[in-house]
Amino acid sequence: MECSIESALEAARDELETEIATSGPQIEAAQRLRYKVYCEERGFEPGENGLEQDEFDHVSRHVLVRSRRSGQVLGTVRVVIGCAASGATSFPMNRVCERYVLSPLPAMATGEISRFALTRDRPGVSPAAAALMRLFLMRGIVTVSGTHDLTHWCAIMERSLLRLLRATAIHFEPVGPTVEYHGTRQPAVGSISTVLGRIRAEKPKVWSFITGDGALWQERIAAQPQAARHFG
Repeated sequence: MECSIESALEAARDELETEIATSGPQIEAAQRLRYKVYCEERGFEPGENGLEQDEFDHVSRHVLVRSRRSGQVLGTVRVVIGCAASGATSFPMNRVCERYVLSPLPAMATGEISRFALTRDRPGVSPAAAALMRLFLMRGIVTVSGTHDLTHWCAIMERSLLRLLRATAIHFEPVGPTVEYHGTRQPAVGSISTVLGRIRAEKPKVWSFITGDGALWQERIAAQPQAARHFG
C-alpha cells in the first residue's frame, strides 16, 4: 500500500503543485475559488463580485493547489493565525463553538484550518491526482505552520472530511459537541507534533510528502500550556 501511494503521489506531482499565496492576485484566486465552491456549488455563503471573503482573510495565510497543465486553481485552504490582541477569540470557529473548546490551546501558536475547498471542475486532471488534492493542501498547511512556528491546529470539519483524512493517517481529535454550521460540523484539534508523528508511524510516504521529508516543519519545544499537550 505504501508503494502504491508513493507512486500515486509521484504521478500527481506531475499534474499538481502547491502554492503559498504571497501576492494579491494569488489571494484573489483563492477567494474566487471559494466563491465557486462555497457560493455557487454549495450555496453556503453569499459572496460578492465573484469573491468569497471575510475579515479573517487578512490574518490568514492562503494555500492554493494548481493544475500544472492548465494553471487553473483547483483547491484552496487558509490557516488563520492567532494574534495576541484577540487571544482565544482570534478564530472563526469561536463564533459557533463553546469557549472551552479552544481555551486550552496556545493562541499565538495555533492556526485554524479554514475554508478547505476543492472544486468539482477539474479539466485535464486525472481522477487519481484529483483524489490526492487534499494532501497537496495539507502540504501547504504544514509549510505555513512551520513558517509561523505553530504547534497546534484547530478546525470545524465535515465528518466526511475527517474520514477522508483518517484514511491517510491524518487524525484530529474531536472536541465538544457537533455544531450547526452549514450543516453538522465537528470541532477538532490536534497537536501538530502528534498529528505528524502518527502519520509518520502509520503512513511514512504520506508524511514524507506533506512535510518535505521533515524539512517543512521542525519539532517545536516551545513553552505550551500543560492542558494543551493532551490534544491530538
